[in-house]
Amino acid sequence: MFGSRNFLLVKSAAAAPIISGKLFLWGVNNVGQLGQGNTTNRSSPVQVGALDTWSKVATGNSTIAAKSTGELWSWGSNYSGGLGLGNTVNRSSPVQVGALTNWGIPSCAGYSSMCIKTDGTLWSWGNNAFGQLGLGNTTNYSSPKQIGSSTNWTAISVGYKFTLAVDNGKLFAWGKNAFGQLGDGTTTNRSSPVQVGALTNWKTPSAGNYHSSCVKTDGTLWSWGNNGNGRLGLNNTTGYSSPKQVGALTTWNNLACGGGSSICTQTDGTLWTWGAGNHGRLGHGNYTSYSSPKQVGALTNWAVPAAGYNSHTCVKTDGTLWSWGKNNYGQLGLGNTTYYSSPKQIGSLLTWAVPLQGVNTTGCIQT
Repeated sequence: MFGSRNFLLVKSAAAAPIISGKLFLWGVNNVGQLGQGNTTNRSSPVQVGALDTWSKVATGNSTIAAKSTGELWSWGSNYSGGLGLGNTVNRSSPVQVGALTNWGIPSCAGYSSMCIKTDGTLWSWGNNAFGQLGLGNTTNYSSPKQIGSSTNWTAISVGYKFTLAVDNGKLFAWGKNAFGQLGDGTTTNRSSPVQVGALTNWKTPSAGNYHSSCVKTDGTLWSWGNNGNGRLGLNNTTGYSSPKQVGALTTWNNLACGGGSSICTQTDGTLWTWGAGNHGRLGHGNYTSYSSPKQVGALTNWAVPAAGYNSHTCVKTDGTLWSWGKNNYGQLGLGNTTYYSSPKQIGSLLTWAVPLQGVNTTGCIQT
């Protein structure tokens, strides 16, 4: 991000459907994050190996992927040990992380990685300059380390040097907090999980670039942190260090936060974006920033969105895949490097399931 920053691709990992399929990646590949055994950029989807057992994936400067068999694999940049392989050697092809088969939901950003296991425990590794690994210190680790002892973690989202996670309905945050993105009412960095408020109805968190959002179990949407270009959706540009409700609707569904914008579906299948509009990333056919959620077109068949630094991707209910925004590395997957300010379909397949995005790398699981 800004050259080296990353934020999770599958921000709403807990909300994404449980699937197993082929993995395709495209966009920038300077450190082998596309898993092709090389560092060649791709402007169209390219399959990672030949297996069809990929289940949950996150990508950025590195890619972390869990298989339906419970194995965890990683590749790309290994700065600060972000691949979890016990070393700092970059890999351009998938390498298995240890030998365990109980890995579940991964998330990675800014050379830091985390994963929830099937037993509900949470593990982290990689860069820890601001305590973003949640281990009570600022030491980097090149192998997975357990965060606390809880077995009730259900959702995880790694942003730029900070993390959001849900444990038994409670929301916790840790890491860098310069803009109040941890939501604890302060701007103090935290190296251990700190609870956000006292409520127990948090569901799907999404950590972006200095800002945070989360959908609750009641369908309400909340945001906090940096509010440049109105990325919090609160109809202003004021930053907040505690969660603020976005409007009054109770129909928000799948959510993703990107570099300076946010994207979310509603239960009626409509798609909404807000925040920075440069590069056409909001999908409204213009380059205008919006400080309140604005519907993308009039269609009602949007399903699972993903957010990158300057672009967005979304799968529709019919299994088609769409993208828009900045495309300097071919991260839109359209076979070119042309920018688009309205959604464009990637190919013609009807079998796309869960999209994922990093800064300039994009991917999707295909069933």
